[in-house]
Amino acid sequence: MALFTEQLFADHLTLPYPEAAVVGDAYFAAPVPDLPLRLRIDFAPTIYAGRYDGLRLRIVHLDQGPVDTLVLRFADHGAFDTRDRRNGYKQGQGEYGTITDWTRSEHPPWAGISVTRLRAAIDQYVRLWIPGAPPVRTGPPSGIAPAPHQRTSATRAR
Repeated sequence: MALFTEQLFADHLTLPYPEAAVVGDAYFAAPVPDLPLRLRIDFAPTIYAGRYDGLRLRIVHLDQGPVDTLVLRFADHGAFDTRDRRNGYKQGQGEYGTITDWTRSEHPPWAGISVTRLRAAIDQYVRLWIPGAPPVRTGPPSGIAPAPHQRTSATRAR
């Protein structure tokens, strides 16, 4: 099963970098095109083939190679809290906070992901390493209504 990487980055994470592309299962970007630093994001593997527990971010210098690597674990950023509660997954169990590409499905393995905290962490990391990078929007992706308990007073007034 495909990880639907392009869909994750284009439709859900919606990172604001002017020069970016998905190649295979990795996202590459030049957050500030004039600087020699690039961002690469892919899925962080676990000890099990085809199971991933987060996003691995890398800063790469065009001449000097890799500069830094950070793993943003899905569990640490609440990415699958709703799914894990619904399915009864507990911390320490293999399925908790992970996705797999073992099954055949027309739906991405990360369906239902909450990206707000992941986006904020990506923004903090990129802006630390790449001065002048555009800020990442940290609210819900456009076109997705907030959950009823997250509605603002302006939304309730309608």
